[in-house]
Amino acid sequence: MDPFAYTLEESDIKRERYKARELRSSQWWKRKLAKRECHFCGGAFPPEALTMDHLIPVSRGGHSTKGNVVPACKICNNRKKHLLPMEWEEYLQRQRRS
Repeated sequence: MDPFAYTLEESDIKRERYKARELRSSQWWKRKLAKRECHFCGGAFPPEALTMDHLIPVSRGGHSTKGNVVPACKICNNRKKHLLPMEWEEYLQRQRRS
């Protein structure tokens, strides 16, 4: 079974990246960064250390909308990769048990 829900065209990916760039320059996103908190681990970070993460990744059919992007530290963003929220929770639970 293919873990990716959609076969995306390059034009779809470019469009979502463009929308993400627009969101990054918005006041809404700047206010999110000003809170200085990673959505996943809850750690405090300077705004320049936070990245934009898609809860549902673009590669899995997600969109660059306010309801789908959150600030995340680089460590969490790199660990989450292309996981869906439920897959990410399962990953965290396995990490806590180890």
